[in-house]
Amino acid sequence: MIIDTHLHLIDKSALSYPWLGGVPALDRDFLYSAYAAEAKRVGIAASLHMEVDVEAGQIERETSEIARLSREPGSLLRGAIAACRPEDDGFAAYLERQEANAFVRGFRRVLHVVADDLSEQPLFRENIRRLSATRFTFDLCVLPHQIPKATALADLAPEVRFVLDHCGVPDIKGRAEHPWREHMTEIARRPNVTAKISGVIAYAEEDWTLASIRPYVEHTIAAFGWDRIVWGSDWPVCTLGGNLSTWVAATHALIEGCSLDERTKLLSGNARRIWNLG
Repeated sequence: MIIDTHLHLIDKSALSYPWLGGVPALDRDFLYSAYAAEAKRVGIAASLHMEVDVEAGQIERETSEIARLSREPGSLLRGAIAACRPEDDGFAAYLERQEANAFVRGFRRVLHVVADDLSEQPLFRENIRRLSATRFTFDLCVLPHQIPKATALADLAPEVRFVLDHCGVPDIKGRAEHPWREHMTEIARRPNVTAKISGVIAYAEEDWTLASIRPYVEHTIAAFGWDRIVWGSDWPVCTLGGNLSTWVAATHALIEGCSLDERTKLLSGNARRIWNLG
């Protein structure tokens, strides 16, 4: 059984995605029906939707759309990691509304598309601390040079469970392991941070091999340990490096020599525990 903790759905008829114009390969619909057909073939039994940076005024509408899809018979969708704007004055009221919505399991604000110092602003930090008394996780999506800023957030709010997306977004195409490797080792020392093994084939060269992505995945696992890693497809971004089946097959190959207990923790067990998926 696999729990996919990082699924994106794009429906341009329902929502606006201002950033898609700059990414032609993704600038079209990627609907739940297409994902589900492939996901079920490769053993994915449950999924968490990851926000897709919709227009700011549509953030709650995005969550409502995903919740609607989750109510369809046989749906794989078990919850949503919703978008948020901790830098805004309205965050506290937004958080209060989401606390009444059991479908929302956590939040994300993509930090590598904004100024490096956004996460250091007093209001942003105050609002991240507000998550301390809640059930919500906070996904960190940062570039390697920003990992120390993510580490600072983890230190700021030690009671919040942070999830570091995509193995810290290493530059696999450029074969750059430093300072990514050192930063990953440092952030992994924070017990409130979990690493997500996701997205890496999209950051690799077009003709990537297991050998090219292995150092990044293996260092992430070694740094965080089997109790603090989860798996995500990053569909449809993973299609830039193959397809969902390719990424699932690569994951199985990368952990082929691991114990059943270790494999279960990565593919489903830790996700079930962190997001209370039953």
